[in-house]
Amino acid sequence: MNEGVIYSIEEHQHRHVAWSSATSARASKLCRFSVEVGVAILESSGFVPAFSTPEQLPLPEELDAKHADWRHVVIQAAETHGLVFSHGIAAKLINCYLKGRFVNAGHHEHPQVAVLHPPIDRLLLKALADENVGGCRRAWRRLEKRGWSKFTSEDYQEVIDLIRQVMPGQPLWKIEQYWRGFQ
Repeated sequence: MNEGVIYSIEEHQHRHVAWSSATSARASKLCRFSVEVGVAILESSGFVPAFSTPEQLPLPEELDAKHADWRHVVIQAAETHGLVFSHGIAAKLINCYLKGRFVNAGHHEHPQVAVLHPPIDRLLLKALADENVGGCRRAWRRLEKRGWSKFTSEDYQEVIDLIRQVMPGQPLWKIEQYWRGFQ
């Protein structure tokens, strides 16, 4: 235990969401890593306890560009640990972190939180295809078959754009009503 260091709610939240994010992102058979490495990648990429208020997030119109930057930084950080991350794996790590840190922390209605990208995985893509959400079954199925852990930057952005298309004016986290991973 660090003597003299105050254990804050920001540190507490960070530890929990960093652990859960690393656990979720390493679910792909294509990229296995320890929670310790996942947390190190997040922290070296700027996802730290002090990153804790919605106002620190990019403006809605700047989010996609910032997200692409975050993915590049995470991919580079993974390389320092001998790992090869796709944009899909980097996005899963980032999005699970942001979901836990901001969406599930009661900031879900904040304009900078409502536009955050949801975590993308096979279960979500399969459900979106099975239920033909937005009449986009073929696109969802194609992306499901591609596999989230193999996503390029373009594949990933296509999913986010489709979510925006089928959920106009709604917070993006609401697409997770179709996610079956909790069952």
